[in-house]
Amino acid sequence: LEDAVGQLEIASWNTRGSDLEEKSSSEIAPTFAFSSGMAAVASLFLAHSSPTKVFLPKDVYHGVPTQLYTSLNDHGVSHEAVDMTNKQEMLQKVEESIDLHNNINSERANPATVIVWLETPSNPLCQVTDIREICQAVNGLKGKYESVRITSVVDCTWAPPCITQPLLLGADAVLHSGTKYLGGHSDVLLGIVSCSTNTATGQWLSERLKIIQTSVGAVASPLDCWLTLRGLRTLHLRVERQCQTALELAKFLHAHENVTKCHYPGLESHPQHDIAKQQMFAKATSSANENNKNMFGGMLSFEVESEAMAMAVAGAVRIIRRATSLGGTESLIEHRASIEPPERRTS
Repeated sequence: LEDAVGQLEIASWNTRGSDLEEKSSSEIAPTFAFSSGMAAVASLFLAHSSPTKVFLPKDVYHGVPTQLYTSLNDHGVSHEAVDMTNKQEMLQKVEESIDLHNNINSERANPATVIVWLETPSNPLCQVTDIREICQAVNGLKGKYESVRITSVVDCTWAPPCITQPLLLGADAVLHSGTKYLGGHSDVLLGIVSCSTNTATGQWLSERLKIIQTSVGAVASPLDCWLTLRGLRTLHLRVERQCQTALELAKFLHAHENVTKCHYPGLESHPQHDIAKQQMFAKATSSANENNKNMFGGMLSFEVESEAMAMAVAGAVRIIRRATSLGGTESLIEHRASIEPPERRTS
């Protein structure tokens, strides 16, 4: 499984599923399977020496800051939310944090560790971060602060490898909740991290994750790995159809009189639509899709006039199921504000 995903992260998407076993090790990104997406997240943080400062997007899957608040905050891992769609804000916040740390610890051999965490599209507002631009900016920081370990990580759960390949855009590591698109049948619990072989940080991180995976023990089960391998065989076909359906639904919601906002990167009204067109791109996998090579993902969110109406919509659907997940063969809906911690509600 790890080799198969490692190929997909850097492969040309002319690759057929039957070719997955024919690649050489040089064409495989070092990849590690964990027992869940959140186990993969924790392993990434644990791979770095404390004190660690994590810069998260302002819009991010709520499980990540919750893990930091409740568990890792007591172990030298702090975090701050920044607008990752604004490169200058990110640079300013990271530089201020490093300078402050270096001033406080000027007489101690205790360098700062920084993780710049991207999530694109973001959950739930579908914000799109320019991965190449941010990773280039991070590389500039690495040159400026040579004594500081700075790692760029992209959570690309909402844009699987047939849509976006962050390692080819300069990221040190890419994370997926394999529970979602990679497994694709709502019967897997698994997390995946792939590391770049083109960056020194990615190479270092792959060695660290190998140690963390075996010593901490949050490894994926054989059954979940087998089920995810099964899912990979139809990944590009499933995702292509999910993207087509999501775009049609987004257009419908965008035009609906009771919808105040629809968040979907494929809409021209989306503030990062042009960025999405550049990086959410895959080679056509069927003749029916030859002229439409952008795939903007199978996830969207929308807003209505009131919370009461939102709850009513979520409760009234019949074909779509009310549940919290994504990437499977079912269409699902959730009322996000009612499942997030009160202090971090999106709406």
